[in-house]
Amino acid sequence: MKLPPLSLYIHVPWCIQKCPYCDFNSHSLKGKVPEQEYVQHLLADFKADLHLVQNRKLHSIFIGGGTPSLLSADAYQSLLGEINNLVEFEQDIEITLEANPGTVETDRFKHYVEAGINRISIGVQSLQSDKLKALGRIHGEQEALNAANEAKKAGLNSFNMDLMHGLPNQTLPDALSDLQRVIDLQPPHISWYQLTIEPNTQFASKPPVLPEDETLWDIQEQGQALLAQAGYQQYEISGYAKTGYQCKHNLNYWQFGDYLGIGCGAHGKITQPGLNEIVRTVKIKHPRGYMDLTKPYLFDSWQVEHKDRPFEFFMNCLRLQQPCNKQEFIDFTGLSLALIESKLNSAQSKGLLLDQGDSWLVTNKGHRYLNDLLQSFV
Repeated sequence: MKLPPLSLYIHVPWCIQKCPYCDFNSHSLKGKVPEQEYVQHLLADFKADLHLVQNRKLHSIFIGGGTPSLLSADAYQSLLGEINNLVEFEQDIEITLEANPGTVETDRFKHYVEAGINRISIGVQSLQSDKLKALGRIHGEQEALNAANEAKKAGLNSFNMDLMHGLPNQTLPDALSDLQRVIDLQPPHISWYQLTIEPNTQFASKPPVLPEDETLWDIQEQGQALLAQAGYQQYEISGYAKTGYQCKHNLNYWQFGDYLGIGCGAHGKITQPGLNEIVRTVKIKHPRGYMDLTKPYLFDSWQVEHKDRPFEFFMNCLRLQQPCNKQEFIDFTGLSLALIESKLNSAQSKGLLLDQGDSWLVTNKGHRYLNDLLQSFV
């Protein structure tokens, strides 16, 4: 068993208001963001996890939410500077901040760059006013366009635009128009994914009218063709990038890398080769509990049992369009290939997976029936 690369996820839990489709750990903001207090708790949380670094450099950092752009550049400069004092960064580290066009003056982007952030992910979701209203977004079309244009000028290494399809009452022309307008803005990376109704959301209690399955299939098929024509390569289920602009942080997730999670409700995954253990962690979810000095930040942790490791490994790596490396399965799960031979044979016999000698490759059929493929490893 070997140590994989190490990333860091930082969670900022506040939003101006919670979107009706959102099942992330986010809390509507009441009053000012307690940013100085929260940064100090994030640093204390990180210090408590330092022993899990195991002499590795940080490969990537992703600041997600909630709405991380509610915090100032000064807050991130302090936070990232202190983290770098504690752990060395890889020379080409990717540091991403999620930003909502409705909660940030986009001239802040250049200040975020000065604070050490080199990639911004802009949560656009749509460029059509009626769709934004249906999604409960607080920004308008022009704010989204301004955010993209300012990101281009801010000196970032890269930026991403998040766009949804399969929206309430969305037609095929609506969806393709939305996608084409984002393509025209020429972001290096586009995250394009279908809206799903998640449990315990407003949409779950009052479901909107969504497009029929046939329309959703047409949107997916024609949208992927548009992206390919524009030079965007699909490298995972919802990730499309110009050459050289794949998200390093997400790739580390999908390649079964390790990540520390700090902040409210943040999840982590850590390998401990000497013990042949993989441990998952989750921090206290609510801001009030997280910032209670009488409690530890860690809410729960558990080991990934040997029998569950194949599913967890393949649940990640099979999202990717690139081959899945056999040696990485051995190194990062601590298991022998012989333990999954019959399952692999079954997936191959169904035409879902190809054996390429030193790797496995998901077939087109396998991508279409990914859930069935994953069930092979349960």
